[in-house]
Amino acid sequence: MDSDRRREPAAGAAGSTVDAAAIRLAAMNLLARREHSLNELQRKLRSRFADEALVLSALQQLRAENLQSDERFAEDFVRQRVSRGYGPLRVRQELREKGLPDSVIAAAVEAVDCDWCALAATALRKKFGEAEAPDIRERARRVRFLQYRGFSTEHFRYLLAD
Repeated sequence: MDSDRRREPAAGAAGSTVDAAAIRLAAMNLLARREHSLNELQRKLRSRFADEALVLSALQQLRAENLQSDERFAEDFVRQRVSRGYGPLRVRQELREKGLPDSVIAAAVEAVDCDWCALAATALRKKFGEAEAPDIRERARRVRFLQYRGFSTEHFRYLLAD
């Protein structure tokens, strides 16, 4: 019966078209879940598809169609990290680890409307409550916490003043 027969994939140029379509579909599926940086997409697609030229071609096409944007990814990432209580130093470092250029990182961090000092105060209050640090060891612990969260001393100096 005709419905029981399976089609064999065509060899040659048609095979590369199927691969290109599969790469594009995989990239679109990844982008449908969340924004990805170009480096993230490239790494994920390279692990699934052997043809690096087709992967790069698909990524260039997605960028040309504005379906993938490092700027949009960076802005979303910064907003997400700010909502979780992270400071600008940590956000910048995480974006660098994702392979974004410094110009894109700087623009994204500057674009967010955030009072970093107030965010540091909120993070400190959430972790340690309203009580002041009773001794120098506790104060040092709070400083380490805020530094780990990505705040500079300018952001929290007044919070821990004696």
